[in-house]
Amino acid sequence: MRKTTDTAVVQESLRPYAIADKLRTLRLRRSMGLAQLAEHTGFSAAMLSRLENGRLVPTLPTLTRIAMVFSVGLDYFFSDPRKRHIVAIVRRDDRKVFPSDPKAAHVPWHFESLDFSVNERKLSGYLAHFHPLPQERLVPHYHPGVELLYLIEGKLEMTIGVETFQLSPGDSIYFDSMQKHTYRSLVKALCTAIVVTTGSSR
Repeated sequence: MRKTTDTAVVQESLRPYAIADKLRTLRLRRSMGLAQLAEHTGFSAAMLSRLENGRLVPTLPTLTRIAMVFSVGLDYFFSDPRKRHIVAIVRRDDRKVFPSDPKAAHVPWHFESLDFSVNERKLSGYLAHFHPLPQERLVPHYHPGVELLYLIEGKLEMTIGVETFQLSPGDSIYFDSMQKHTYRSLVKALCTAIVVTTGSSR
């Protein structure tokens, strides 16, 4: 009887955090079935179903393994949705500049995350600084989702698939980022853009 009572107390204390709903939301956002999640976590689909339906109280190791699959922290599960902030400010002095490829000697762009402090991002925003590399040094890349780029200054050449485009300040371009694409500044001066992506992080 005592064990049943203790379980009920734990369940009641966790209720405001809606952990079961958060687990289900994470999975559905990835369009992932229970069987697929079971393969990634090593847990059975039946156990995952019980967690999502609130019939089983998750342990911290269980939540940690699931969190790793979806690239979220444990704090995601223990933030009270009734108190969750929906506004996040990233100050200019708090941003860091990263190369597009840390291992490359010459990179086509550097970027600063404009929303790194936001949990559960539905999109990712960057301030990108492009460089005038020779064509032969450009390596096409792709990522899931779509991308929107707005050129602030400079002159930018983009190759998307088999097409090449040139952008001037004030121009914008939207495209399916699963298409292989490259960026190249056509000027030695600053070439800067706002880039918004969905479906991935750089």
